[in-house]
Amino acid sequence: MFDKFHEECGVFAIYGHPEAANMANLGIFALQHRGQESAGIASADSAEVYCHKAMGHVADIFTVDVLNGLPGDKAIGHTRYSTTGDSAKLNAQPFSAMTNKGRLALAHNGNITNAMEIRTALESEGAIFSATSDTEVVLHLISRSRERSLPAALRDALLQLEGAFSLVLLTKNELIVVRDPNGFRPMAMGQMEMSGDRISYVFASETCAFDLMGAVYMGDVEPGEMVIVNKGGLTRERWAPRRKLSQCVFEHVYFSRPDSMVFGRPVVQTREAMGRLLAKQNPVAADVVVPVPDSGVAAAIGYASESGIPFRMGLIRNHHVGRTFIEPSQAIRDFGVKLKLNPVRHLLRGKRVVLVDDSIVRGTTSRKIVRMVRNAGATEVHLRISCPPTVSPCFYGVDTPTKNELIAANHSIEEICRYVEADSLEYLALPNLKDAVVDTRGEYCYACYTGEYPTDLVSVESLIGEKSQRG
Repeated sequence: MFDKFHEECGVFAIYGHPEAANMANLGIFALQHRGQESAGIASADSAEVYCHKAMGHVADIFTVDVLNGLPGDKAIGHTRYSTTGDSAKLNAQPFSAMTNKGRLALAHNGNITNAMEIRTALESEGAIFSATSDTEVVLHLISRSRERSLPAALRDALLQLEGAFSLVLLTKNELIVVRDPNGFRPMAMGQMEMSGDRISYVFASETCAFDLMGAVYMGDVEPGEMVIVNKGGLTRERWAPRRKLSQCVFEHVYFSRPDSMVFGRPVVQTREAMGRLLAKQNPVAADVVVPVPDSGVAAAIGYASESGIPFRMGLIRNHHVGRTFIEPSQAIRDFGVKLKLNPVRHLLRGKRVVLVDDSIVRGTTSRKIVRMVRNAGATEVHLRISCPPTVSPCFYGVDTPTKNELIAANHSIEEICRYVEADSLEYLALPNLKDAVVDTRGEYCYACYTGEYPTDLVSVESLIGEKSQRG
């Protein structure tokens, strides 16, 4: 569902391809769902690092002329959704800066939970920041390191960070890819065969970026691992001991495209399993199973398959709604939802509907959709959510509201059901969510459903009140 958890960022990197910027453009285009506010690409040849970024969508920013101005055989790309605070070009990534280690470009996905403490300390010593993103802190720490080599300086910087970060760093000579020791955010690794025996290495937040360019998924960058690619080839080393794995389960619930492999598992397989388990857990007498597109589709297919109730696309999503659409001067209730979704009335009229969605956060959008389905003629609307109630904010890169704004943190399921005006409401139980992702060893983070955070949070009060900018 839209208007709730906002898409996090998507990162992409490639080394050893003569059209690196074009490949990066394809990569972040495939990752557009992870951030639709700004996008950027940095490329490099042996002489210089080049960078272009702007507000807007990938396809609008990277024209042929722009891409022609990004030469080189290596590149990184980023597509961003600002989780809080400034939505401005100054926070668009990659960040590019001249440092005592040379010119660097850096892009990041996640949230550094102690970024504000580090920034305050650096500013007290005279450091100047040009943006409000936690990503810029990393550049400062690299530049201030007394280590001579860039990998060593980066390691020095990373050891001062807490929280979630999958990042890519580009220089004129090499590409470095890093994942935090808990493995919160994904980072897939692949390769493309070039002419002769040459190989181009690619990295991305999701494997759907590989499919577009014909790259082969080889596995993941491991938590606490640094991958360095240069003229000498690819080397993998551990910059920090792996901690208890805390992979973000919401990647499988909502963020990632269903055609991606995330944390080594097909997303569509997980979502269909969530739907099947939800049908077993909470059966209901109904005539049709209807997903809230797009993120509810796979779970609804699983629900229909398990329950034997027919699956129908009773809601159609408009994928071409612009951000600057002007609402009519005469107020129309639920106008925003009507722009994005439209009911197929002949599929809903006179039917008992199971409405499947991935989550409820504030509840306002869910109520509008339930009303829409009922106004289209449904006799009953049974809302089924393919994850547990969201009761706690996330500090690892998901833009959840504060606890006061989370409806499940402050109301019972019965109260939420009345608020969204459904005939019944059920959430997937936490043990079933764990079964859906086959988490037999406790390797996922469920903090948004449990309030139990896998790391020590720095300055929780400031994080709750006004969350720091995230990559």
